[in-house]
Amino acid sequence: MRILVVGGTGLIGSHVVDVLRERGHAATTLARTAGPTVDHPLDLGSASTDELRPLLAGHDGVVYATRADEQRLLRKPIYPKLRRDIVDPVVRLFTAAREQGLTCGVVMGSYYTYHDRLHPQWRLPAHHAYIRCRLEQAREGRAAAGPGLPVAVLELPFIFGRAGDRVSNWVGPLDRWARSRAPLLVPAGGTAAASARSVADVAVDALEQRRGEDIPVGDENLTWSEMITRIAGAVDRRRRVGRLPAAAVRTVARLGGAFQALGRKQSGINPAHLADLLLAELFIEPTTGRSLDPALRATFIEPTAAAGHESPRG
Repeated sequence: MRILVVGGTGLIGSHVVDVLRERGHAATTLARTAGPTVDHPLDLGSASTDELRPLLAGHDGVVYATRADEQRLLRKPIYPKLRRDIVDPVVRLFTAAREQGLTCGVVMGSYYTYHDRLHPQWRLPAHHAYIRCRLEQAREGRAAAGPGLPVAVLELPFIFGRAGDRVSNWVGPLDRWARSRAPLLVPAGGTAAASARSVADVAVDALEQRRGEDIPVGDENLTWSEMITRIAGAVDRRRRVGRLPAAAVRTVARLGGAFQALGRKQSGINPAHLADLLLAELFIEPTTGRSLDPALRATFIEPTAAAGHESPRG
């Protein structure tokens, strides 16, 4: 197969390119910034369907692996801006892919859509504009692709690993915190986590099998305490991780919401409801069973001054 990887120089996209080539497929890359490994420098956020068609010509499939930052503060109302960044480019991409006759596709999504299916009573899309946009991204992207172009949506949690200087955008703050002398205090909940390599393996499997369903991806389920303990160990600052009372977590979240309101700003994840997510066990079942240790060591092998480039938590 010949596959176009959008975001092919990012953390996950780079691993997808590697796995494709290891399995004997051809991979071409599209990224916002020109570089030695970029075949097509183009900002997908502003690219039209007409611009995308010739880039997709001759390909069998396409992978959408660009990042979306749910914590970025924007002026109210945030939903139209997030939709423009998250939903619209995918619709244009898969419209062009359908018109060029592509037969498989993958979108790197978020595990929040998985948890919305499991827990509709949480009303996640009503509370969080980012999650609403992720749901619309999957639904409208598939509608644009049509029945002849199955699109697998990989529902991704926290992603560990490294591709050159590319790491997840939450790595820098956690790296500094783990190396500091500040107390390590965390909520009671937890999260699924996966390596960028595992995500790439699942993505290429989906392309080869022309899968078109939602695919949650997780290597391990970790409580926040387990996750921070392992990060502290990776940076050789092993120490006790304490528990934050739920009341304290909720108070801090409410204060964050009040601060945003005063500044007339919003983030994709609403701070007023963030405590509910932090205190929940956002686990994925089943997991792959792969150990995160190699990816965790690669993530924190050196101070990550370059952190913040690619692929945060889903």
